[in-house]
Amino acid sequence: MTVPLIHGNSSISLYASDDNLLKSAIEFYDIVGFKYYLKQDDVHYLRSSNEKLTIKITKDSKFCKSKDEVSALIKDFEAKDKDLRSLESSFIISVENLNDLINSLGLHKVYYQIYPNELFPNECFTVDPLGNLIGFTTFSNPITSKPPVTKLSPHPSIVPSSSMSKSVSTSNLSNLTNFDTNKRRNIAVMTSGGDAPGMNANVRAIVRAAIYRGCKAFAVMEGYEGLVRGGPEYIKEMQWQDVRGYLSDGGTNIGTARCLEFRERAGRLKGCKHLIEAGIDALIVCGGDGSLTGADLFRSEWPSLIKELKETNQITDGQYNTYKHLNICGTVGSIDNDMATTDATIGAYSSLARICQAIDYIDATANSHSRAFVVEVMGRHCGWLALMAGIATSADYILIPEKPASSKDWQEQMCEIVNKHRSKGKRKTIVIVAEGAITNELKPISCNEVKDVLVDRLGLDTRVTTLGHVQRGGTAVAYDRILATLQGVEAVEAVLDCTPETPSPLIAIEENKIVRKPLVDAVRITKSVATAIESKDFEKAMSLRDSEFVEHLNNFIAMNSANHNEPRLPADKRKRIAIINVGAPAGGMNSAVYAMATYCMSQGHKPYAIHNGFSGLARHESVRTIDWLEIENWNSIGGSEIGTNRTTPKEADIGMIAYYFEKYRFDGLILVGGFEAFLSLNELEESRVNYPAFRIPMVLIPATISNNVPGTEYSLGSDTCLNSLTDYCDIVKQSASATRDRAFVIEVQGGNSGYIATFASLTTGANASYVPEEGIDLSQLEMDIHNLKESFATEKGLSKAGKLILKSTNASKVLTTQVLANIINEESNGEFDTKTAIPGHVQQGGLPSPIDRTRGARFAIKAVQFIEEHSDFISSKKYDIKFVSDDKAIANTASVLGIKSSKVKFTSIRYLYDFETQLGKRMPKTISWAKTRNIADQLEGRTRIERI
Repeated sequence: MTVPLIHGNSSISLYASDDNLLKSAIEFYDIVGFKYYLKQDDVHYLRSSNEKLTIKITKDSKFCKSKDEVSALIKDFEAKDKDLRSLESSFIISVENLNDLINSLGLHKVYYQIYPNELFPNECFTVDPLGNLIGFTTFSNPITSKPPVTKLSPHPSIVPSSSMSKSVSTSNLSNLTNFDTNKRRNIAVMTSGGDAPGMNANVRAIVRAAIYRGCKAFAVMEGYEGLVRGGPEYIKEMQWQDVRGYLSDGGTNIGTARCLEFRERAGRLKGCKHLIEAGIDALIVCGGDGSLTGADLFRSEWPSLIKELKETNQITDGQYNTYKHLNICGTVGSIDNDMATTDATIGAYSSLARICQAIDYIDATANSHSRAFVVEVMGRHCGWLALMAGIATSADYILIPEKPASSKDWQEQMCEIVNKHRSKGKRKTIVIVAEGAITNELKPISCNEVKDVLVDRLGLDTRVTTLGHVQRGGTAVAYDRILATLQGVEAVEAVLDCTPETPSPLIAIEENKIVRKPLVDAVRITKSVATAIESKDFEKAMSLRDSEFVEHLNNFIAMNSANHNEPRLPADKRKRIAIINVGAPAGGMNSAVYAMATYCMSQGHKPYAIHNGFSGLARHESVRTIDWLEIENWNSIGGSEIGTNRTTPKEADIGMIAYYFEKYRFDGLILVGGFEAFLSLNELEESRVNYPAFRIPMVLIPATISNNVPGTEYSLGSDTCLNSLTDYCDIVKQSASATRDRAFVIEVQGGNSGYIATFASLTTGANASYVPEEGIDLSQLEMDIHNLKESFATEKGLSKAGKLILKSTNASKVLTTQVLANIINEESNGEFDTKTAIPGHVQQGGLPSPIDRTRGARFAIKAVQFIEEHSDFISSKKYDIKFVSDDKAIANTASVLGIKSSKVKFTSIRYLYDFETQLGKRMPKTISWAKTRNIADQLEGRTRIERI
């Protein structure tokens, strides 16, 4: 049998093994609307009513199954537990009136299944007398004969929405193709230990990714407690719609609890039995190091546990053979960010956001009264929250368990720093204390003790604020939703890839890349940190933290000593370094300026700010040295305090720019901005031949909400934008849910980049997103409208049923946001209504997010270090008559600082401009978020259409 495309004129060839099957097949296709019209050379021709599809049936036993084989196959198809959508369809046919076809099948007592339900049928599956599985659909443009549903598990309850079973092109399966039916598993997810924002997003991703891959999904309620108790009350099968609305929920909806019983073998034996009874052969645990330690121990003991169950007749031989191996995978949910081998844990940045918000508020009252505040944050064995909050809020002092001092030393050091800051004119003092802060004698340091020192020694009016469980509460920030979702999808992939010999994986992140690490190694290193601290080996404890933690700590110390301690570098190594903002404002710009200036001061360099971009420099000589007191609160201010515009050097007057560079004898330049900054750096680098003033190290820190700068997968400001847009969409979605039967089309900024729309779709659970890279295809729009109709039909009367469609401003010049909403309204036939929402410049955000603050600081300091490293080399050639601009070593002194996959790297502007840039579109040639688009669509059940 050939497998044709079922749009346009096409034909299908079928074969029967004998005359009876041939006759039965002709009668069957007559029932479903194909009329017999010709016989030629023993080939029988039937044609559809619209004459677009021809079926050819001939008798030939060489190309078909025997009568007995066909009977067995049909009997298997009609088994009660078979979901016909989950099996590989021979072909799918589009029909105009599905109800008439269903009535005809019923009248002739032909077995069939319809989806999503009898009230709103969109698809019907049945089996012809030759054993071919056939799908009929109301969609006018089915694309191929192998939709993703052919990979789903054969259980009707798994996919309540038929949006998962539409005929789609393989473009939607770029990351999830080649499903192996032998890999179908029953996958359970469990949250354990302390709750963390983002756990619900992780559960949602695991449930839907498992279903999409043809597996059954389960949730173990109440953590290990539920595993020990067992039964359907605690081990529940999850359906697609069960995790609706999880993205915007804080905490964990499936519960978590500490379980002493599971720590004993008898408790783990019960857990083993209950998983076998539920038919589960893979377990994904989202929790901290204690929870993941229990998971890894559970897997290592599994062979002996299941053997004991068999020997005591608590399970059958069949169960023993089926569940010999348990696949376990870990995703880390912990606000402390204390797990080794991963840069971030689920919930950590949400908790950091709560802390920074609280300190920002405290800052105002502290400044008003010239007070000191001691703020206690969580972190029993890890000072990550205190450290990052210290950087993000420009705190005066932090106390963390990894870097203790004697009782006398920390008191004297803190008082010295605070006193210096006060003597320079600072009105407020913020000291952040991790709850696990200790002296080097392992004596706990309490907030009240810190307060007493500030009062007694410095006479400061001091207050204590303990944030407590506020740090755990609230919805997850955009980053944690993204991290939790991508890790959840990868966790499902991991358990499907695992063999009995594969070590249990931990899903981690390195810079910008989701990776798998050995779970046992991560747990071992994490626990060894606490052990090292307990044994007073603080140097070892610090070495066991990841390199980024150490880097952040060194940065904080350097920035905190700015302008008060003796500079680190000798006089002949000190430079004159300028910073300029170019392009639209973006969250983190001020943080970059603050970090650059304070780090320069601590090293002995002289920092300059060029105000109002290159036009400000050319017109007004807007160069100012940076004063420490003036910038002390810039970390928590959005926008750009030194001003910014889109003018490039050539547009402003590049000769005048060179004159001022020479006048102020700049030894290095840091540009902070978007694509205009990228173009500016290229112009400066190209002009080195004519202007020796530009023969200095120059580095660009990408900062734009569009995230469209070549050479990086992350730009400052994009996280702040995503947070603002996610909050906005959550509110709009809530409105849509309350109104019932309403969808919103939301216009998203980003220029020609679909980054913001793509990731906002992932963080908000939007039904569809349209981006400039793809445009808006009318067939895709038609399919998306069908999806909306079906979603509203299946979720009728349910809560959290608001629908969102995100449209990038430049996705289509013709189909504007309002026009798109009007089309959807018109096509909805009154089943739902559609409104528009345009957040506009709200997307630039107010206060910068903690990620943009801390990354702004990290990037700025790396940029200064880049200038330090390259300054002597390029300065030696500054007035060289034979200056060779295309020399690779020279070209590398003008670079873009960016994150690429798992690394932070510098890439020369010459290479990026010449080989990795689409100038007309103001975009990089390679789009790093294409895989994320697929994941966002798949987790919403969106069918993607690609023109063939």
